[in-house]
Amino acid sequence: MEKTIEDPPTSAVLLDHCHFSQVIFNSVEKFYIPGGDVTCRYTFTQNFIPRQKDWIGIFRVGWKTVREYYTFMWVTLPSDLNNKSAKQQEVQFKAYYLPKDDEYYQFCYVDQDGVVRGASIPFQFRPENEEDILVVTTQGEVEEIEQHNKELCKENQELKDSCVSLQKQNSDMQAELQKKQEELETLQSINKKLELKVKEQKDYWETELLQLKEQNQKMSSENEKMGIRVDQLQAQLSTQEKEMEKLVQGDQDKTEQLEHLKKENGHLFLSLTEQRKDQKKLEQTVEEMKQNETTAMKKQQELMDENFDLSRRLSEKKMIYNALQREKERLEGENDLLKRENSRLLSYMGLDFNSLPYQVPTSDEGGAGQNPGLVYGNPYSGIQESSSPSQLSIKKCPICKADDICDHTLEQQQMQALCLNCPICDKIFPATEKQIFEDHVFCHSL
Repeated sequence: MEKTIEDPPTSAVLLDHCHFSQVIFNSVEKFYIPGGDVTCRYTFTQNFIPRQKDWIGIFRVGWKTVREYYTFMWVTLPSDLNNKSAKQQEVQFKAYYLPKDDEYYQFCYVDQDGVVRGASIPFQFRPENEEDILVVTTQGEVEEIEQHNKELCKENQELKDSCVSLQKQNSDMQAELQKKQEELETLQSINKKLELKVKEQKDYWETELLQLKEQNQKMSSENEKMGIRVDQLQAQLSTQEKEMEKLVQGDQDKTEQLEHLKKENGHLFLSLTEQRKDQKKLEQTVEEMKQNETTAMKKQQELMDENFDLSRRLSEKKMIYNALQREKERLEGENDLLKRENSRLLSYMGLDFNSLPYQVPTSDEGGAGQNPGLVYGNPYSGIQESSSPSQLSIKKCPICKADDICDHTLEQQQMQALCLNCPICDKIFPATEKQIFEDHVFCHSL
């Protein structure tokens, strides 16, 4: 069998040596003569089942992954695996495919998943040694050879002890293999039960299939639409497969970068430790800043509430001021009318306005109490008795019946200050209804 152009299935994953005993290589020489074909003989163990894409490669000793093979040959599948002769197989490597150096190599059996199932002892490709030359040695050389022989005997004994240890390890692996065989038999029994259930389920599905065929006729039109969608998805799938190939190639590059990243990881770990210390300090600083920020936000909220309250009170004061300003303008207008009327009456009575004594309007005088619009007093107050106070100037509180100004009177005056009086019909509006008050006054001018 010659080497084919198709590459064998491989894997970049590091290998697990626990699978190396499933295929055993027989009659492996310590060295092979260059220029000749090499026959590789191997035996399948009881629990191993070969597959179509399995292969045997020649690897240089010290390989890491199955991609490092020197050459390979496909495995020939036996027709009957239960036959004893089928367990023993062989492949032949042609001379022109074999290595030309004297390095150590070994056979490895690799399955179609890229997993190594068996490995042989190391061997070399070198010519035979000339053993027919007559050698003459001295007595000293003989003693040296005997001493060297003793050392070789001692080393041989150590190798025998190591071989016993390996045989014990092999027996342990055989026991574990027997245990796995029992588990496999259990799984096979479970598999048979599952096959029965699958058969029952298959009968049920056949019944359902008859019903689905009837529905299939109704859905044929929808299937045509789905076919178009499938074509689109297949186009997307082909694109994704190309991208997957690129990702696989990138994965190989990442595997090479992994070793470099492991070295950098050590340096980064030391840097991370220092950064964590700095992070703890920063976290403490951030916590203090958060506390300060919380305190500042509370203070800001208090100031905003106080500012809102002051703004509300300022708005109310402005409304009261505007109402009082309009009332003042109205009273000044009435005062001008009364002054002209007062001058007319005085000229009618033959009195000079300038000759009358000046009277300051106060809340205690009778004329001013009767008409607050008379800024200069009542012109007829001189005719009446000026010595007796006017009865209208003394007002009693409707609640406590007090003659003087009391808390109820002050509260009533404050409520009047917070109200808006119509200068035409004397209708009262609350200070908060400024727009309604202005609309009412505007209606009188229509």
